[in-house]
Amino acid sequence: MLKTGIVTRGGLVNKDALVVGLALFAMFFGAGNLIFPPFLGMESGWEWPLGLACFVFVDVVISCIGIVAINQAGGSILSIEGVLGKRPALVLNTAAILCTGVLIASPRTAATTYEMSVAPLLGDWIGLLPFSLLFFAVVLLLALRPTRIVDIVGKVLTPVLVAGIAIMVIAGIVSPLGPVTAPESATVVADGISAGYQTMDILAVVGFAIIVQESVRAAGYADGKSQLAVTARASLVACVLLALVYGGLTYLGATAATVVPHDVNQATLITLITEQLMGRVGLVVLGIVVGFACLTTAVGLCGATAAYLERISGRRLSYRAALISVVVIALAICNLGLTAIIDLAAPILSVICPPFMITVVLMLFRRRIRSTWTFKGAALAAVAASLVLTVHDVTGLFSFVEAAPLFAYGFSWLPPALAGALAGALLGRKFDPRRITAAA
Repeated sequence: MLKTGIVTRGGLVNKDALVVGLALFAMFFGAGNLIFPPFLGMESGWEWPLGLACFVFVDVVISCIGIVAINQAGGSILSIEGVLGKRPALVLNTAAILCTGVLIASPRTAATTYEMSVAPLLGDWIGLLPFSLLFFAVVLLLALRPTRIVDIVGKVLTPVLVAGIAIMVIAGIVSPLGPVTAPESATVVADGISAGYQTMDILAVVGFAIIVQESVRAAGYADGKSQLAVTARASLVACVLLALVYGGLTYLGATAATVVPHDVNQATLITLITEQLMGRVGLVVLGIVVGFACLTTAVGLCGATAAYLERISGRRLSYRAALISVVVIALAICNLGLTAIIDLAAPILSVICPPFMITVVLMLFRRRIRSTWTFKGAALAAVAASLVLTVHDVTGLFSFVEAAPLFAYGFSWLPPALAGALAGALLGRKFDPRRITAAA
């Protein structure tokens, strides 16, 4: 079969696009993402399709668009730098890597493992502190001496996890846990958007895009046009699969509202749903799978963060020293508990995610954008607007923002970002008329 882009005699989506799409799905669907859709469903009640749509748009659609946009820009880690400039890109990339590898995602993997794999099975026999010490000691050892076990466990457990979720969703559809009732939240749209931010997938698109491009090249696609076509279809495959899985989990949460305590956290909710639908055996299997999946994720995050810090420091900070620092900080944050970590993450991600989102979406139109000023203006305005909105959410100081367009939908940062892009374009035309070139 000749590889003429994505359209072949075998159909619209060829085997290569399907394989890459499944791999991209596995990269996006981490064990940590498992905990947000059911909780969103429980709070959304019969408005769960609306909450799900907002969640999928922010987490799945924008992230998959980012994969395509970065591939179109050359697929290099320099793609963000190519449109924002070296220093702004350094700030944005560093903020993203600190969130994923130090402040939020890494501590959350350990806290999620404790809540889903240890506490339901062992109760109070072991506390969070001793467990987290053991968890991060293993992370440190594996990240210092990478072994194939990390790759093997990751590749085996993702299909097992997805298969288990599929069985659980089917069981929940055939025999619902309870009736879907009125929403518990008055802000379903905002809840869906916030849950989408919490997955932090948008912050990982640069690294994922590089992996996707390497996979597409390895499949034999040499020219940029065919690579982009395969990447686009692979992203569509991942998008559809993620939407289906998240939809099933959100529905399960909506049906569980009348049969679980309303003061449970995200991880406890999914364990209660699992036990109700699949019994104690299902709970044990879920705990084992999630535990190993979170461990491999933590190893990857901590290792990647240490390598990044070593690189930007010009090797003045060694990989070993950076890794130890990352692990110690993540260990300390982990012991705040899962609920506290999620609460801590919400305002941070509400500021960091919007500039990433607007940047990767604008990258789709990079051939029509004259200079980096457009991207800088959009990103800077998105940060400024998101900062004001986040301060208002936390303190209630800036009530005037509630009159802003799209406020009720959680996207009131978007008009200022577009205005910033326009202002940047006008300034760029005057001071920097050069067109953006593809990143190396």
